[in-house]
Amino acid sequence: MSTSAESVVTENTQTALPDRVDEAFIVERIFSAVMEHRLAPATKLNEHKLCETFGVGRMRVRRALLLLSSQGIVDLETNRGAFVASPGPEEANEVFEARALLEPAIARQVVADIMPERMELLRQHISLESEARGNNRVTDLIRLSGEFHVKLAQASGNSILRRVVRELVTRSSLIVGLFGTSSHTMCPANEHSYILSAIERGDADSAEVQMIEHLNRIRDGLNFSAPKPQEKDLAEILGLQ
Repeated sequence: MSTSAESVVTENTQTALPDRVDEAFIVERIFSAVMEHRLAPATKLNEHKLCETFGVGRMRVRRALLLLSSQGIVDLETNRGAFVASPGPEEANEVFEARALLEPAIARQVVADIMPERMELLRQHISLESEARGNNRVTDLIRLSGEFHVKLAQASGNSILRRVVRELVTRSSLIVGLFGTSSHTMCPANEHSYILSAIERGDADSAEVQMIEHLNRIRDGLNFSAPKPQEKDLAEILGLQ
């Protein structure tokens, strides 16, 4: 996924189409809508509707959908079309098992070797989360909650870890969008601050435990019996009207 796909519009913000809509722009809008839970799992991405929405030809839309498919965000089904990926309970468990194995170890590694400028970026991110929570900007908070985990992996200095965590966080966003209860649509309040405080103290054991408990609480907030349908205009969902 390109870096441009990580920039996301804030809640109630509309985005005008650029003079030339390329695959990267289409990928960015769909990726952002998924990460912010505006575009629900299992939503059909009708090629004709996407062409109309973005004002482009079918081949450009198809290339964008292929890129999204390669990241696990979109499922392409023969003779049926494209759908936002809809992980089942088994895959949901596997995703959180993978995160539970990987992210506590990353937290411990960051304690051992973090650069001051990367620590400052994490502090700034926590401030953004607090501001979004205080102003009840739910869409921003959902996005920022996922980004914290990616930024923590980035702070390790390992680009491969960052890429893997980013893909797992994206998949987790789909899972929470499908199975999350009303009180579990994002990371629990202040827990990122607790993790960061342990890192700042140089307490690797605490940082690791805090991350394990944090991921467990997110996982415990899933309700596999209540998938959520969503019906809205596609252009509205993508922030284009």
